[in-house]
Amino acid sequence: MTHPHAPRATGDGNDLDELKRFVVAHALSQGLPADHHAPVLDRITTDTGDAPGSWAYEWIRAGDERDAAGATLAASQYYVMGRFPYVDGPGRARALHRAVDAFDRWRTTGPTGIEAETVDIDGVPVRIWTAGLSAQDPRPLLVITGGIVSPKEQWGALLPQITALKLAGVVAELPGVGENPLRYARDSTRLFTALLDALAGRADVTRTYLLALSFSGHLAIRAALTDPRIRGIVGNGPPIHDFFTDTTWQRNVPAVTRNTLAHLVGVPPQDVHAHLHDWALSDDELRALDVPLAAVTALRDEIVPPGDPERLKRHVTDLRLLEHDDVHGAPRHLAETKAWSLLALQRMRPDADPAVTERLVAAVAAARRPGPTP
Repeated sequence: MTHPHAPRATGDGNDLDELKRFVVAHALSQGLPADHHAPVLDRITTDTGDAPGSWAYEWIRAGDERDAAGATLAASQYYVMGRFPYVDGPGRARALHRAVDAFDRWRTTGPTGIEAETVDIDGVPVRIWTAGLSAQDPRPLLVITGGIVSPKEQWGALLPQITALKLAGVVAELPGVGENPLRYARDSTRLFTALLDALAGRADVTRTYLLALSFSGHLAIRAALTDPRIRGIVGNGPPIHDFFTDTTWQRNVPAVTRNTLAHLVGVPPQDVHAHLHDWALSDDELRALDVPLAAVTALRDEIVPPGDPERLKRHVTDLRLLEHDDVHGAPRHLAETKAWSLLALQRMRPDADPAVTERLVAAVAAARRPGPTP
C-alpha cells in the first residue's frame, strides 16, 4: 500500500447531469427523501467552485439548515453528499470537514457507543469509527467499508445495530476516500489485514466478517484469499473480472466512476482502465475462496458488467446471491438489501442467535411484500 497523496484537480469538473443522477442512490441510502434532496439538486447549476449554485455550496447549505434545527446526523449526510464523489477543491474539502464534524458531534450526544480510533497502516495514521471493542469481552468483528465514493460517515450510523448483533464493529474507508490518506492500489488489501492486527485483543479478529460495498467487495475477496481470520464476506455490486478487462464495457462506464478511480489511483482518466487491468480476480482465485460470500447484484448495473456475477456463480463454492432488477447499488430495494445482508452475515456465524436470525428472516419477507397501492 503506497503513501498519502494530495487530491487531484479535475479541471472542468464532472458531468453535472450524470452527477445528479448517481447521487440520488446515495441520498436515498442515507434516508434523505426525494422531497428533501430534490430542491437541493434543482439549485445546483455547476459542479465546480464553492459559490451559491455550486455542488458543494448547496449541499452544505442544506446541511447547515438541518444542523441548525438539531438534526445533526441528517446534517452530516447532506455534507457527505456535498463532497461526492471525491474532494477536488476547497468546496468539497469544506463539505467533508463538516460531515466528519457533524457525525462526531452526533455520536457523542447520545448512547451510540461509537468511538473514534486511529490505526497505523504501513506507517500512516488512518482514522476509523468503532463500536463494541472490549479487552475484557472481545467479540467477533465486522468491518464495514463503502465503495470509491463513500466516506465512513455515510455508514457509521450502522454501528449501534452491529453491536446489537453481539459483534464488534468498525467502519473504515477505501484508500483515498474521505479521511483515508493512502493511495488506492492493487495491494490495498493491506487495509483489512492492518485493521485486524491493530484491533486484536479488543475484538476476536480470528472471527472477522467483512461487509464490503461496491469496489471494497473486490478487495475483500482478495484479502480473504490470504488472511484466514476473515470468515465471510457480504458485498453489494462488487467488480470481479470483466470490469477490469472488458474494453468494450469500459467505453460505457460512467464518467463519474472513471474520474473517481483516476483520482484515487493517481492516473489520468484516459489511463485508468489500463492501470487497473491486472486487478481482475482470476477464476482460480475465485475457486480458492474458502469462506462464504453473499452478494447483492443488479441486473441493470451500469458500472459492473453482467459477466462478473455470472463468474461468481460459476466459480465460488459457497455463494448466495440476491439479484435485483435495478441499477448499481439497487437503490429501489434498500430495505430488502439491508435486511438480507444482515441475514446473510448472521447465517455465516456459527455463534448466531437463532432468535435474531428469525427476526431477520421476517424482516426480509416484510421488505419483499409490495406496499399499498396509491
